[in-house]
Amino acid sequence: MQSLKANSVRGARPFQAAAPRPVRFVACNAAALQFIKGVSEPTIPEVRLTRSRTGANGTATFVFDNPSIFQASGEMGDITGLFMVDDEGTLSTTDVKAKFVNGKPQAIEAKFQMRSQFEWDRFIRFMDRYSENAGLGFDKK
Repeated sequence: MQSLKANSVRGARPFQAAAPRPVRFVACNAAALQFIKGVSEPTIPEVRLTRSRTGANGTATFVFDNPSIFQASGEMGDITGLFMVDDEGTLSTTDVKAKFVNGKPQAIEAKFQMRSQFEWDRFIRFMDRYSENAGLGFDKK
């Protein structure tokens, strides 16, 4: 009768603990909203999300009350869209409208359309980063 030992199979090696793999940390710079590329908007918007029942389409609506870009836009350039910048890259929309009260700019509304599950997931990753930096919370209505 033969007994089995750890090395009883010809050419086999004894079990060893796997070498510890290096832990990778992904540095995440702050996610930012910009109306002019390179100039972050410090005003925190109200963000409303809608999504189709199938999940194929969605819309994010950003409403900025009295954003600081109104005071600085003449010096820095024109508002060309809303740019959502983070470590993964940039999401953008040109659907940006200013609201005026008594001839003075009061608010900016921007809409970002998502036309696929991939775009939705990418936007949610951006919003997770942005909300963490800005201290936003999610309120499901």
